[in-house]
Amino acid sequence: MEEEVLKKLRALVGWSSGDGVFCPGGSISNMYAMNLARYQRYPDCKQRGLRALPPLAIFTSKECHYSVNKGAAFLGLGTDSVRVVKADERGKMIPKDLERQISLAEAKGAVPFLVSATSGTTVLGAFDPLNAIADVCQRHGLWLHVDAAWGGSVLLSQTHRHLLDGIQRADSVAWNPHKLLGAGLQCSALLLQDTSNLLKRCHESQARYLFQQDKFYDVALDTGDKVVQCGRRVDCLKLWLLWKAQGRQGLEQRINRAFALSQYLVEEIKKREGFELVMEPEFVNVCFWFVPPSLRGKQESLDYSQRLSQVAPVLKERMVKAGSMMIGYQPHGAWGNFFRVIVVNPMLTHTDIDFLLDELERLGQDL
Repeated sequence: MEEEVLKKLRALVGWSSGDGVFCPGGSISNMYAMNLARYQRYPDCKQRGLRALPPLAIFTSKECHYSVNKGAAFLGLGTDSVRVVKADERGKMIPKDLERQISLAEAKGAVPFLVSATSGTTVLGAFDPLNAIADVCQRHGLWLHVDAAWGGSVLLSQTHRHLLDGIQRADSVAWNPHKLLGAGLQCSALLLQDTSNLLKRCHESQARYLFQQDKFYDVALDTGDKVVQCGRRVDCLKLWLLWKAQGRQGLEQRINRAFALSQYLVEEIKKREGFELVMEPEFVNVCFWFVPPSLRGKQESLDYSQRLSQVAPVLKERMVKAGSMMIGYQPHGAWGNFFRVIVVNPMLTHTDIDFLLDELERLGQDL
């Protein structure tokens, strides 16, 4: 069952063959990809550890998921091995700066081995330019990993899958169906283009009491030696059941509807006084400020940004205590706190979107 689901996911990426496994979360998928890239380049590290390695360099955008740094720490590479590549104003990795960072790392004696691109960043919902990044990786012989934990499910939509153009050129992809598709938590897949059994060779311990090679069935079904865990949940079942219930068309409609509702929220924000978009979204992350009556028309005030940044935490406290809704907020770069609404629940309607904006107005009318 797991292999059939993985085969479907690989086909959506654009691979006719490959490997993969369901992992306990996207952070582990990303860490596995880093470990595989290191092992492929330096197979001795499995036995000899860090003694077998020169200083290594990982490259990722400043908008990447924090699990890249966590993975570097867990694998003994250290967070200093993660070189941060600049992103543009929309949160997309800048390939030209990736080239620059590779040159800088090499000049300092480090060996580049992996680039982690992101398809669907956590805050802004940005999609890195995968084809341009793949070109850089190809020139330098680097493993390309795509963290598509958030945005991978867009591949199901014929209308929007262009956002991931070039993903078929990746060596590995992390994809969390429990996010955009709404599969039961947790449901996270690591997909590999590799057909050389790299995943097993990297992680296996060959415990003879478990993984005998003379069993009466196909031992390729023994996936336990591909992972760090011993016990595993049947996470593939969650996606298998969802796919059976909704069908390919139903899943595609779910994605397209999320995009449509996001656009409805954007248009409503533009219509209303006191709401300001951070930027036009390309995904279902809608980021905006609520500007209370006391701050409207005062953008030129010296303390405007500071006072505006204080609004979201106050409104979050009020909505939670009122029990009316919960939406997240955060600062980002030079921007003060703003709301980030992720329009993904398949049960949402226009009425719910209207309520969200009405409730913010009600809660913030005295600010």
